[in-house]
Amino acid sequence: MGTQQGNFMRIIKLLGAAALLASTASMAQMAKDEYMDLETREFVPPVLSDLGGAARDPNGPAGGMVVLSFQGISQYDVAAYGRNFIPPDTMGAVGTTQYSEFVNGGFAVYDKATGGVVKATSDVAFWVAAGRTSANGDTRVMFDKASGRWIALSFAASVSNIQIAVSDTSDAAGTWKSTQYTGFAGGTADYPTLALDNNAVYIGTNNFNASGNFRGTTLSIIPKASLFAAGGPTTTGRAAVVTPYSPVTGGADGGYAIQGVNSSSAGTTGRVEAVSLFNADIVRYNINGVNNLPTATLSPVTYVGTDSYDGNGPARQPNAVPDVCVTVGGCSFANNNQVIDTLDDRIGSSVYEVNNRIYSVHTVTPTGGAFTVVRYDVIDATTNKILDEGDIGDGSHDYYQGSLSVNKFGQVVIAYNRSGSGADGKISVLATVFSTGVSGLLTQRGSEILLKTSVVDDYHNGSVDGQVANGRQRWGDYSAVSLDPTNDRAFWTIGEYAREYNDAAGGHPGGTGGSRWSTWISELNVGTAVPEPASWAMMIAGFGFIGAAMRRQRRTLTVSA
Repeated sequence: MGTQQGNFMRIIKLLGAAALLASTASMAQMAKDEYMDLETREFVPPVLSDLGGAARDPNGPAGGMVVLSFQGISQYDVAAYGRNFIPPDTMGAVGTTQYSEFVNGGFAVYDKATGGVVKATSDVAFWVAAGRTSANGDTRVMFDKASGRWIALSFAASVSNIQIAVSDTSDAAGTWKSTQYTGFAGGTADYPTLALDNNAVYIGTNNFNASGNFRGTTLSIIPKASLFAAGGPTTTGRAAVVTPYSPVTGGADGGYAIQGVNSSSAGTTGRVEAVSLFNADIVRYNINGVNNLPTATLSPVTYVGTDSYDGNGPARQPNAVPDVCVTVGGCSFANNNQVIDTLDDRIGSSVYEVNNRIYSVHTVTPTGGAFTVVRYDVIDATTNKILDEGDIGDGSHDYYQGSLSVNKFGQVVIAYNRSGSGADGKISVLATVFSTGVSGLLTQRGSEILLKTSVVDDYHNGSVDGQVANGRQRWGDYSAVSLDPTNDRAFWTIGEYAREYNDAAGGHPGGTGGSRWSTWISELNVGTAVPEPASWAMMIAGFGFIGAAMRRQRRTLTVSA
């Protein structure tokens, strides 16, 4: 035991020191202001009128690539458990026969053939059954194809700790076992991220002290052999890259909301991506030697050089209520028509590597622009060169809360929310499909796919229908796209939309009148209608366009609606 503890401390010191040395030029820099706020959740006390089950709609949008589309967990559902939180932190993943969903307050398993509910319970009940004492949200979940088992994480009973559950089988409705570790002692290990490759599980956290002040980040690396052990998960061999931050002296740039890179490629392990803690850019670095953690080293941090962008403002929506000046802080936004929190530029969703290319998305506002967009980046995993970068947006709507996944053929599905002030501006869940060309450029396949439109046109929380939105209008903080482990052409998306008001007009007599969130799950089959990467080179050369394709390595995309 003493040897294990000694090795563990050496690993922490080694990797922590490497993290600091990797970016000594950044030591005096101050982190972006938007990263200084702890992402706390708002608890809304439930009332009897909230206890209505969500109506299930297995039909969803008709035609095209959409195979199945159905209702996920709603705020009305979690209120029945006494777990009524804002935002939901929408999260889900597909397995061999099921789709598994977590939100703040709830857990559900669906039959992926029909969308029917297999199991539904509170998040606390799930974690207690797995061997923990409670849960505090911020859950992530994935299905590990290699082992045929599920893995989930969340805050433990204390937000200083991260708890991890692994299913005993491929049945998410069956039994799970769990373990936990200290993420940030005495504070909050906030916004935990989750990633898998062939050797390890990666968990990143933003660390805040007991007063809610940002104090740096941690990337924990846990051998898969420990977490997927036959007797139940352990954190044996866990190593941690700790990048401290001081409000006086700043710190090194290990990034913010650190994402390990998901990969099933042989020999690919230990890759990391995040937005810069200080600049409008993305950072890349590697943990070398993940399969032999005691001798692991950290690569230098590389700034990939994205196109410039500004901070994000709130998103618009139509707002049917007559305009009323918001007296607090001036009259920047009238009533509820531009209040939805698009979050900052962090990479909030999973990052994937396929064919030595790393794919990611995040929400940004192009420099001088008025609307948020979902920006995607395709990066060469060896050279860290940007192969392609594009903005999903149309100049009249705000696009935000994006996520993606990619299959072995280089087909990509990016899902996101869109809203605006016009007649089609209700918050909607949409997706766009792309194919990757031989040089790494993404080509859009068809038009945007509308998956779900919100029921109301002025979602807000903290105040009732007809009143000015009160407080920070939290949305997200996550969405997810996952690849079906039994079908490389099938992608599953989950996103948030706004349900009916909790009042008599919404079918809830005696309700509080507030807005209510809900989630929507869809399966898309991308088929084989467009040539895949192996065919692109011959096709482009045959038409004589290969020179033009190679010249255009960076561009901005406006999606065709």
